[in-house]
Amino acid sequence: MAASHNKLFRSDIGLISVILFLENFVRGAVLVSLLPIYGEKTLGLTLDVIGVAITAHYLTDTALKIAIGYLLDRFSIRVVVQSGLFISFIGLFALQFAGVPWLFILASAVYGIGMSPVWIVCLTSVSDQKQRGGQMGYWYSIWLVGLGAGPIVCNVLLDYSARFTYYLLISLYLLSWVLSLFIKKRPIPPVRKVSFRKQLLVLQGRLRKMKLLLPGMILQTMGAAMLVPVLPGFATNQLGFTGLQYSLLLLAGGICAVAGLIPMGKLSDRLAGKKLFLIFGFGFIAVLLALLALRPPIWYCFVITMALGLSYSAILPAWNALLGKYVPPRQEGFGWGILSAVEGVGVMIGPVAGGLIGSAAGTPAVVWTSAILFALICLYYWPQKLD
Repeated sequence: MAASHNKLFRSDIGLISVILFLENFVRGAVLVSLLPIYGEKTLGLTLDVIGVAITAHYLTDTALKIAIGYLLDRFSIRVVVQSGLFISFIGLFALQFAGVPWLFILASAVYGIGMSPVWIVCLTSVSDQKQRGGQMGYWYSIWLVGLGAGPIVCNVLLDYSARFTYYLLISLYLLSWVLSLFIKKRPIPPVRKVSFRKQLLVLQGRLRKMKLLLPGMILQTMGAAMLVPVLPGFATNQLGFTGLQYSLLLLAGGICAVAGLIPMGKLSDRLAGKKLFLIFGFGFIAVLLALLALRPPIWYCFVITMALGLSYSAILPAWNALLGKYVPPRQEGFGWGILSAVEGVGVMIGPVAGGLIGSAAGTPAVVWTSAILFALICLYYWPQKLD
């Protein structure tokens, strides 16, 4: 987007930050805690229906990223963000009436429609080449804190009242929409008058240039996502964690990831290239997951998880700063929409693959598979010139 547009955006950075936090706080709480518990205990739905509903949520979110990016290049940020949040609110609000499986799945899918606008807006605001890693670290810190805090708070509240928890989350999401009304109205940034088909061709050319990054875009998100359905069972049955200990384990890893994001991002900006952060980040994650698969003592698991958080914080800002170099100028929304959609493929495939491997060979096999995927990414990029 134009430089003047980015200056205008900076005046809204605090407001956008709060909206991003609230949106992800509610999303984390809904997908990780509320849908499984509220859907089963309050609405009486089966686990397979709940699983399909969560998949439908991610499906609509991923499928619409390109279209939302395209709209952000052509319409006011305020209009697109408000519309997306409002549509998602309708889906979230409808869940309470969705005692029938197809309606529950539909409501979850509608909830996924408006997830992307705020995040793509944040990505398009990152324009300074020299500080791109630090800026990425800032946005990812807010994203992770919200996504991680939501389930923790929700799990505590669900012990008292599922209905109260649900209405609290609805209220918080409604608050994010109300805050979006205060986003400053600004001129629509100049966009090249190019047809959608021609834009796809331009982006195709960009994707050819960044073909080395495409395997990593899918495999790293897939490797992380395949752990989601099996981690609770692995922690309880294989590592001997109680529910409280598992929550503390996730909290410890999350704190280290969030604490490291901005410093790691700024450090990657100061050094000559991003490759060092990516190679060591992917490599350490592979080694640490392999150690975790060996089922070490509980105290050792905490050390491993904290190191995993720091490794993750080394990868995220550097990786996305690298991706940002391939986004077409004046088509940032469309470009980031495409890139986010590609990464979303791994998010969709991962849980299914993790569930299948876990059912066939046990949960430790899933952790080993994830470790192997990260090791392959590390080895694949080691000889390549990325910067």
